[in-house]
Amino acid sequence: MQPQADPFIAPRCTDSIEILYQDESILLINKPSGLLSLSGKHPLNKDSVHFRLSQKFHDARLLHRLDFGTSGIMLVALNKHINGILTRQFQASTIAKTYTAVLQGHVTPEHGSISAPIAKGVFPLQVICGETGKPALTDYEVIRHVQVPNETGHPVACSRVLFKPRTGRTHQLRIHSRELGHPILGCDLYASDAAFSLASRLMLHATSLAFEHPLTGKRITARCQSPF
Repeated sequence: MQPQADPFIAPRCTDSIEILYQDESILLINKPSGLLSLSGKHPLNKDSVHFRLSQKFHDARLLHRLDFGTSGIMLVALNKHINGILTRQFQASTIAKTYTAVLQGHVTPEHGSISAPIAKGVFPLQVICGETGKPALTDYEVIRHVQVPNETGHPVACSRVLFKPRTGRTHQLRIHSRELGHPILGCDLYASDAAFSLASRLMLHATSLAFEHPLTGKRITARCQSPF
């Protein structure tokens, strides 16, 4: 039996990848929303962060991924040796990330943590499962409460939030936001129809990434301003 083709065909992304920093060992880039991190199995899903970068940086290696709709900072190794050094940092959980998001509703309390184990569901979904899920922990802080107009122009209460994930599970911030009762605007997988319709994109952006430079050992905190 032939394997089923990936049913998802990514729309063409016309936005460019912005290089925030470059040296002989790494790149720090700003991934646009609407671009795959890695090329998909379907031939029409060839365009991706890795595909584009490999045209110029032939041994570029992605150390982590961002969801298709998520924008923001990514760390890229420029050779196998550097990839190994940085991969060990990811495995040791010494790399720290923050994300900016806009959530439906007024989030209270304004500081907190979400602890809910995540397991694979029916593709492409993840599920919360106490029996088979892997531990997942997210800290959050409300930056401010905002009003977002709906399709009729009526203002809807929302919250701009800074997330600090302590683990790195697939779809962690999207599903944890739903568990909090405040889904991310524009999320096609875990938000209600009302929350999905409040934004033209997934309102999730990787804002900062802290790591030790693989050659100098210096702790670096790189930042990428949110476009929303």
